[in-house]
Amino acid sequence: MRLFIFFALFCCLCCTNQSIAGSNDSLQPSIPQISILTCGSGDELYASFGHTGVRVKDSNRHIDEVYNYGTFDYQDPEFYSKFTLGKLLYYLDKSSYQDFLYTYQIEKRSVREQVLHLSATETQAIIDFLENNLKPENRSYLYDFLYDNCATRVRDIFPHILATDFTYGSILEAEPTTFRKVINHYLRNKHWERLGINLLLGSPVDKEMTDEASMFLPDYLHEGLAHAQLGGQLLVQQEHSILPAAKAAPQRVNGPLWATLGVVLLTVLSYLVRPFFYLRKLIRFLLLLLTGLVGCLMLFMWLGTNHQACNANYNILWALPSNVLIAFVAHRPKVWLKVYALAAISLLIVALLIHVIGFQQMPLIEVVPLLLCLMYVYIDLYKNNVQLPVAPKTSTK
Repeated sequence: MRLFIFFALFCCLCCTNQSIAGSNDSLQPSIPQISILTCGSGDELYASFGHTGVRVKDSNRHIDEVYNYGTFDYQDPEFYSKFTLGKLLYYLDKSSYQDFLYTYQIEKRSVREQVLHLSATETQAIIDFLENNLKPENRSYLYDFLYDNCATRVRDIFPHILATDFTYGSILEAEPTTFRKVINHYLRNKHWERLGINLLLGSPVDKEMTDEASMFLPDYLHEGLAHAQLGGQLLVQQEHSILPAAKAAPQRVNGPLWATLGVVLLTVLSYLVRPFFYLRKLIRFLLLLLTGLVGCLMLFMWLGTNHQACNANYNILWALPSNVLIAFVAHRPKVWLKVYALAAISLLIVALLIHVIGFQQMPLIEVVPLLLCLMYVYIDLYKNNVQLPVAPKTSTK
């Protein structure tokens, strides 16, 4: 009987202890949850490369917010000039999670979430860092598409806060690539935009990317975080899709390619088929003027702006800025035009060699037809001025 009473009292004590322990657990505040939101590509050019945000969710305080390094003042009266010159300031902003998500629902863009496994101290350190960045004196930064954007800003948080305990996972180990190649991949269905951007980007974007540099793109940052480790354990606790990706758009016709092929056809007809000879001067003028203007723009983006990716642009060897002036005098017989034509042909060949050795890649499939047309123009310019009569010397008695 005594044994039964003792057993009964023991069971009651155990149940009481479990109840107290459960009660104490419920009273402990939960740690705020930090996660990285990776947003997919959209139809507009500005949305082609995706976006990254940092979500902070604190159930106890009813907080669910997203820190966003990708905002700018589109009402700035100098917006377009600052954007062109590479002097446009971007800002860190904070909005509710629902407001952030609504934008991507409307645009039918995917959103993936990576929930991070962090201690209370690490979580608070990251929140404090973001809040400090949010202060008016800290929130702005000079945007650079490759080196300082919404993804690189988030990328740099973790090594800075978590120090040597943190390492990113490998990203490009199996497939070394360049900035230009990944940019072309994201613009594979925006042909005119891809061509224009490729013409303005210089040789720096043809260097092989490192894992760290690749995280200028949100998708690559997502991949780096997926295998990142903190103190020997995976940083990402769980990953899930919040919004699914929209169905991929059908492949569009390569407009620039067909346009340049059309120019080739007209050029060949104007130089080789007699009934079309009347087009020759017009074709020559337009080709020289167009390539000259493009060359002037390349030179301006290289020397006159802060866009690092536009430096050392050797496309300028075939898109000669001087062609703007030559277009207006090419119809006049001038001995020096023969020298200019030879120099232009030589520089065009050098530009092709630079592409072949991989020092700077050009959008070859669209540009080669244009280079063929220029070759016709330069050869004709040389022939028209190679046999000009030399003025006889006058003698005095």
